Amino acid sequence: MKIGILQTGHAPDSLIGETGDYDQMFSALLGSHGFTFDSYPVLDGVFPDGPDAADGWLITGSRHGVYEDHDWIPPLEQLIREIRDSGKPMIGVCFGHQIIAQALGGKVEKFAGGWSVGRTEYDMDGQTVALNAWHQDQVTERPEGARVLAGNAFCENAVLAYGDRIWTVQPHPEYGADFIDGLIRTRGKGVVPEALLSEAREHLDAPLDDARIARFMAEFFLKERSK
Repeated sequence: MKIGILQTGHAPDSLIGETGDYDQMFSALLGSHGFTFDSYPVLDGVFPDGPDAADGWLITGSRHGVYEDHDWIPPLEQLIREIRDSGKPMIGVCFGHQIIAQALGGKVEKFAGGWSVGRTEYDMDGQTVALNAWHQDQVTERPEGARVLAGNAFCENAVLAYGDRIWTVQPHPEYGADFIDGLIRTRGKGVVPEALLSEAREHLDAPLDDARIARFMAEFFLKERSK
């Protein structure tokens, strides 16, 4: 099964040699499930021909805001709607979670409560799921028909589903401790309050549910194959 990765951001140059770029992180996260991957750096103007270029689609995170004036955002929103209409499975992570919501009629903005950084716990169907987060923006108004599958007091709309073909998540199952540590060093200082960075450092070695969420993501894509 071929997964098309719509890359909306790049990892910091100083970290790419250690962790790979965002598309490579997702290939590593999901690669054991037998997928092949094609990457499209849409932020650099590289787009697929359309939804049929892959069997399923994944939209990455980004340091950009979905509400910013970039020439690649309107065509990405159009592609999202075309993928939805095609029935192909689609997953969005962080920026991907947000741009799907915006493209389908929701609202995204900088959250007045500030940042969520590092290991963060969410309630998912009565169970606690821990993933690494790195965001200030979040979905503040859900599109019509979006269902909330997980959240917490800080981020109500942390996991959303649209029917049975679109699933999106605000935190980052692809971010390990090394990458969060790198972001603290390269993108956090002077941007994220130091108290939050210090707390994130203290929990770098705490367990995460990234493998559990990766299995779910793989199963979500593979449902298309079993149709």
